[in-house]
Amino acid sequence: MSKTKVSIKNLYKIFGPQAERMVEKVKGGMSKTELLEKHGHVLGLKDVNLDIPQREMQVIMGLSGSGKSTLIRHVNRLIEPTAGEMIVDGEDVLGMSEEQLREFRRRKASMVFQKFALLPHRTIMDNVAYGLKIRNTPVEEARERCQRWIDRVGLGGFENHYPAQLSGGMQQRVGLARALATDAEILLMDEAFSALDPLIRTDMQNVLLDLQEELHKTVIFITHDLDEALRIGDNICILRDGEVVQKGSPQQIILKPADDYVSDFIKDINRARVLEVGSVMNGKIASKGPEVDRSMAVEEAMQAMSKADSKTAVVTENGKAVGAVTLDQMIAAIARPAAGNKGDKTYR
Repeated sequence: MSKTKVSIKNLYKIFGPQAERMVEKVKGGMSKTELLEKHGHVLGLKDVNLDIPQREMQVIMGLSGSGKSTLIRHVNRLIEPTAGEMIVDGEDVLGMSEEQLREFRRRKASMVFQKFALLPHRTIMDNVAYGLKIRNTPVEEARERCQRWIDRVGLGGFENHYPAQLSGGMQQRVGLARALATDAEILLMDEAFSALDPLIRTDMQNVLLDLQEELHKTVIFITHDLDEALRIGDNICILRDGEVVQKGSPQQIILKPADDYVSDFIKDINRARVLEVGSVMNGKIASKGPEVDRSMAVEEAMQAMSKADSKTAVVTENGKAVGAVTLDQMIAAIARPAAGNKGDKTYR
């Protein structure tokens, strides 16, 4: 089991002049709408609890206004909470002094923004080097490190260009290189790809996945796009009106949506392409049938079984048989779950 890198405990954020007084009203059951109508305060986050494993990709998703961007900005204290704790490596970020917080932002957590946030009057090299400059990294060392990351994100040859000379996708590569150049352990990505065209967005997802396979950073990724969340997330947390409605692996969320809100999120996805064989297999090892890896998509497994004219497959992991899966099991799994199957509290 992975060690927890970031632990968010009982986090509340209320916007308004008497925010601390309003916490008790929210704890007493007052809704977001009531709080606004009766007291003129806005509920941003309500009792959020989330443990984020180190070296994994944690996706936080929800519709506009759900509180996801507010939440990620608490990790590096760009927003101050009304109540709660934000623990990173056992240390409460909310209790840090100004100097400690500066060091935390310089060395521990880097951020990639939706609108790129590049300095228009500086070259690509200077933009990537910005975080190293404020850390007083020697110039030659900074340039060498930045060049490595510029090359790694596919921008070699553009070092002396300016942001306005680059496409949106290229500008976001600059933002990613800048975040990686500081070698921070935590990468905060706030809707980092949502402003990009679909093809460029997919390309950036590939870049991120390739880098993560190599670097194993702790990544907190904000998105409103379920396809993106399912593609890149090791774990997913879904917010509604500032409150966590479900958290778990992509497979858990698809198979057992907590409520109608989550079901609406997942209703249009191609379940056969997303669900893995390991999520629907049984432990009894089959005596016949084609071999399918437990991480294989159900769609691929069904194709392999059709080709072999078999209704059963042997499920393997690292080349060893670990179970079996039947065609009926996979067909049942890719059918949209009935209302009676929702609400499993295990993953909440």
